[in-house]
Amino acid sequence: MIVTAAHNERIAKMIFASVYPHYVTKVEKKERTKEELHQVIEWLTGFNKTDLQVLIDEKVTFEMFFQRANLHPNAHLIKGLICGYRIEEIDNSLTQKVRYLDKLVDELARGRKLNKILRQEN
Repeated sequence: MIVTAAHNERIAKMIFASVYPHYVTKVEKKERTKEELHQVIEWLTGFNKTDLQVLIDEKVTFEMFFQRANLHPNAHLIKGLICGYRIEEIDNSLTQKVRYLDKLVDELARGRKLNKILRQEN
């Protein structure tokens, strides 16, 4: 599947606050907690619960969200398919970061253990 410039632009302009409730619903529907979701987001971005609320209140775009993020050094270990895209093959840095987040949320909702989701270098 080819990632187009229009697709990348649409992702960049999406408001994080509009997607966040879907993340919460997805994990809670599968009997995971909002706290676990926050732990996953904090691992990837460095944003704690308070930081997230500020970003939500400011209605930041994903572009601004990841500009402010302090991406975990092991984020490159997030691989696989998400939304029909192989994460490690996405050449747009921002789109790849958004897909990292999507993948982690998906793994959490699927019941994967946190110590596996929060990747460690071997």
